[in-house]
Amino acid sequence: MAGKYPERIKALPVQKGRVDKSSKYKLEAKDCDVLFASYQPGTSISSHTHDVDVYGVVTRGELIITVDGNTTRCGVGDWYQIPSNTEHAAAFGQETDEIEFWFKH
Repeated sequence: MAGKYPERIKALPVQKGRVDKSSKYKLEAKDCDVLFASYQPGTSISSHTHDVDVYGVVTRGELIITVDGNTTRCGVGDWYQIPSNTEHAAAFGQETDEIEFWFKH
């Protein structure tokens, strides 16, 4: 599974994670990692936290995200933010691509 990213993006290093039905390509930047993520329908990510601030934008499909108990649907062009150390979970009912910016402290 590789999403609809250009070949140049798919040539970036793969970010290993906990989700089997996903692929993430990492572009490193000073104090920020940029991930190009793709998820298959039915993918669910259980509640967890990160030690970075995450900003993301959906480029295809839909992200259903729960942050601090509040669930939001993000469609194409929608941005979301997850502050560091904040409990969150995600689900994908359709093929979805997104770009995530993981800002280090």
